[in-house]
Amino acid sequence: MSNRPISTDDAGIPAPSDEHSLSVGPNGPLLLQDHYLIQKMAHFNRERVPERVVHAKGGGAHGVLRITEDVSQFTKAKLFQQGKETPLFLRFSTVAGELGSADTARDPRGFAIKFYTEDGNYDIVGNNTPIFFIRDPQKFSDFIHSQKRRADNHLRDHNMQWDFWTLSPESAHQVTFLMTDRGTPASWRHMHGFGSHTFLWYNAAGEKYWIKYHFKTDQGIRNLTADQAADLAAGDPDHHIRDLYDAIKAGDHPSWTVNVQIMPFEAAADYRFNPFDLTKVWPHSDYPEIPIGTLTLNRNPGNYFAEVEQAAFEPSNLVPGIDTSPDKMLQGRLFSYPDTHRYRIGPNYNQLPINAPASPVNSYNFDGPMTVRNPQDPVYAPNSVDGPVADPARYAGSEYEVAGEIIRSASRLHAEDDDYAQPRALWENVLSGTDRAHLVANIAGHASAPEVTADMKKRVVEYWSNIHKDLGQGVSQGLGLS
Repeated sequence: MSNRPISTDDAGIPAPSDEHSLSVGPNGPLLLQDHYLIQKMAHFNRERVPERVVHAKGGGAHGVLRITEDVSQFTKAKLFQQGKETPLFLRFSTVAGELGSADTARDPRGFAIKFYTEDGNYDIVGNNTPIFFIRDPQKFSDFIHSQKRRADNHLRDHNMQWDFWTLSPESAHQVTFLMTDRGTPASWRHMHGFGSHTFLWYNAAGEKYWIKYHFKTDQGIRNLTADQAADLAAGDPDHHIRDLYDAIKAGDHPSWTVNVQIMPFEAAADYRFNPFDLTKVWPHSDYPEIPIGTLTLNRNPGNYFAEVEQAAFEPSNLVPGIDTSPDKMLQGRLFSYPDTHRYRIGPNYNQLPINAPASPVNSYNFDGPMTVRNPQDPVYAPNSVDGPVADPARYAGSEYEVAGEIIRSASRLHAEDDDYAQPRALWENVLSGTDRAHLVANIAGHASAPEVTADMKKRVVEYWSNIHKDLGQGVSQGLGLS
């Protein structure tokens, strides 16, 4: 007898055969009573959940956050206390592409982290860029539609991408970043990550601070040129997934230095930029990055679908010591992300092992499809029969005052708010001569797609001229315009 385990059906019943269906004679028709065949076929028909509308293609790994510095004066969050080690799962992704798309396409990369803390899950749902294309969630679905596929021919269309971008000047900073070679990173291991949004930290005394997260790769930044990215897209469309998996398997565990920028709570009101605008960064000359620890990835998933595809990140997962900010994009994502998971995976997605917290769950939510937990009575609150009770004191310090009219409006401009100033600084002060040349070439190549109209090309030149005249001139020449 072989030492191999006996195959079974999903109920644990030994399988009658791995190869043959139940039939009337060797050549006869199959029987409906072959429950094992029916179960295998029915389950196969339901193997896929709907892919994510954004961030569909990705990979990930398990790891650990280690805090090396004392930041208790800024936050009482337990995972950020000196000496603390917290297990985590990090999922990388592209944004616009579907599940079968190439890893090396020009696109921002998702950088989403789930920390399994003693106070429940804390999620930082970030990207490899510190900014984004828009600042109001009202435009988010329209932006994504412009990056996806047309209604008539089901093709992606550079003309409609530029149509949206040129009509949305707040996109200029992110599109500049995207069109540099950082839009095509060589691997997930060789790129930075950012929380992007502004968050609130508060300490045990109730003192408040605005913060931004930065995850700086210890492997160094490595990017691909447009030609290199295209070659890999054709030759190995899963290059980033393969690179991360192979590195960890070989014991080459990638790591990132965890930094934060910290702004005093009161400084936000009159800061020269709107500190809650997702299209802006906080200049390091104002608020330098402060190292607080390291993040290391050290274990590959055992099953891609169960751990990577079903991983569900949501910026509304916040633990005591951390809270939201008035960032409008963050406010929209607080609803959008968990709602997506309820649709895509089901209302009990947090009961899946990859999403389940390490801390006890004492929730009054119960039942629904695919329930795993079996809560006992009482099933309501308040109650007088020793059911779990909330402890508001854990969140003391998170409160702050807001006031104003109920209004649909752009945010109030701060003294130096301008959609082109920060991308202009990127062009003038950060990019090397080679970086600038690649930026111009990448823009011209993208806007030279056959579907981009002559009128749209003029708008593209105007868009980049608003950032810098030399940049606009270079794009104009690249597009063959006078």
